[in-house]
Amino acid sequence: MKIFVLRLHPKQDLKNELIKLTKKNNIQAGFILTCVGSLNRATLRMADKNVKDFEEKFEIVSLVGTLSQEGVHLHISLSNKNGNTIGGHLKKNCPIHTTAEIVIGELNNIKFSRKFDKQTKFKELVISKK
Repeated sequence: MKIFVLRLHPKQDLKNELIKLTKKNNIQAGFILTCVGSLNRATLRMADKNVKDFEEKFEIVSLVGTLSQEGVHLHISLSNKNGNTIGGHLKKNCPIHTTAEIVIGELNNIKFSRKFDKQTKFKELVISKK
């Protein structure tokens, strides 16, 4: 397994930066090991497929997902100033507030790709050997 570590700075977009890192390092089968930090705002796709904007500061309490050259699939949990937690599918337009410290793993000899699934109507994960 290969490990990548990065720290994001204020105003950088969380999803955009993970896509850039994935492309730059030609990550084929990546996954989030850990992430801590904060956001100025969040845009999430909810379980009912609606996209919602949240205009407040959040602590990142969890970030999970897969990364490949064909896309990233990320889910995030966030807590607000009262400790209330929201979560969903991470979209773009989630700027870092103070920092995001992220550790990413990449599997050797495995490749992730995405193929449209007629049942789910999304590009879903396909796992293959390199």
